[in-house]
Amino acid sequence: MSNSAQTSASRRINALLDENSFVEVGAYVTARSTDFNMTEQETPADGVVTGYGTIGDCLVYVYSQDASVLGGSMGEMHAKKISNIYSMAMKMGAPVIGLIDCAGLRLQEATDALNGFGQMYLSQTMASGVIPQISAIFGTCGGGMAVSAAITDFTFMEEKSARLFVNAPNAISGNYTSKCDTSSAAFQSEEAGLVDFVGDEASVLSQIRTLVSILPANNEDDLSYEPCQDDLNRMCAGIEGYTGDTAQALAMISDNNFLMEVKKNYAPAMVTAFIRLNGNTVGCVANRSEDGEKKYDAALTAAGCQKAADFINFCDAFNIPVLTLVNVRGYQASKCTEKSIAKAAGRLTYAYANASVPKVTVIVKDAFGSAYLTMGSKSIGADLVYAWKDAVIGMMDPAEAVKIMYAKEIEAAEDAVALIDEKKAQYTSLQSSALAAAKRGYVDDIIEAQETRQRVIAAFEMLFTKREDYPSKKHGTV
Repeated sequence: MSNSAQTSASRRINALLDENSFVEVGAYVTARSTDFNMTEQETPADGVVTGYGTIGDCLVYVYSQDASVLGGSMGEMHAKKISNIYSMAMKMGAPVIGLIDCAGLRLQEATDALNGFGQMYLSQTMASGVIPQISAIFGTCGGGMAVSAAITDFTFMEEKSARLFVNAPNAISGNYTSKCDTSSAAFQSEEAGLVDFVGDEASVLSQIRTLVSILPANNEDDLSYEPCQDDLNRMCAGIEGYTGDTAQALAMISDNNFLMEVKKNYAPAMVTAFIRLNGNTVGCVANRSEDGEKKYDAALTAAGCQKAADFINFCDAFNIPVLTLVNVRGYQASKCTEKSIAKAAGRLTYAYANASVPKVTVIVKDAFGSAYLTMGSKSIGADLVYAWKDAVIGMMDPAEAVKIMYAKEIEAAEDAVALIDEKKAQYTSLQSSALAAAKRGYVDDIIEAQETRQRVIAAFEMLFTKREDYPSKKHGTV
């Protein structure tokens, strides 16, 4: 048990970790600075409880900031304790979880606090792609601490009391909290896309435990496997009805219907989620055109591409296979999107092409134009591509293509509708059907929708030992 007083910081740790597993490190560290009457200030543990314990018997390192000590502000020794935890986690190859409630930099320590913050940033950067990093915000996370949260792989946020900001809402010209609370969980999860999961405190801690249980401990050792209790050959009856709501389709494919969606509230037309297949964690990317009563265009958005690219990069760093469900008709057409869609789509294309993990793609409905190429197509390195039998694959909607190709004939025809239907059927058969794509080798097999779970599991089993050599370089620049 912790040597610290039972503050909210230590209670959160005990609620997060397995019972009686927490061992505190640095419990007797206090502030070193004596300037500005700091000698009269009590700073137990210097405002942050640090140590290690287990989640589901797997080792994790954790730090939890104590708002009762100078507002949980970041001082020299406070930052040093967090950096020390990172150093230990890197040696052992275990995740780091930060429970954040921080008023910002400790003004009394000035440059010492700044240097400590910088050292913490360096520790996080060195750990990126080596061990999973998770942050959970329960109180204030402002200024430099917001940057720290952004460096981590996943960010959780308590939905009512937590505040996340670089500049406080009232400090932004023309804004105030009641007009637009840019620090709120709703804004950061729905508009900014920085926060992955939102909920009350108990829900956040529970979700962190679930996430840790499905993630590898580090980029070399995968401790996330659990024996599969589901039928590997289970048919997914009715899955063809979820070509729009692909999150539900993924849940149907997954072992025991497990699904953990990441950034669900941000760019909802793009699904990023974890599922389990035969006991193994699989990262999933899918286009979504409906979610209950909500409808979205079957199109790539700049925010959706950025969301998916970040997710694929994480999966690739930690050797998590990627499954893609495709139903996309093009790019979103708007002035706002046009400012960034090319760059964002380029990043997503690069992420897919650069990822060396097993990649399986299933075309569930429409796959049109270069937007389809971006969504994990055979052309940019998918190992296996399947298509449901009614999938349409091509440059654009066959009816629209016919109207362009046969514009003069349609204009002169007595029955334009009949001519369009005739040419559409011909164009579909020759160029836009799943069969046409399979004949050219762009699709590896045409499958029954209900067989998707069975076929995808078999594909990832075959790809389990995949190795891929890329050109020698320091890193790409996209």
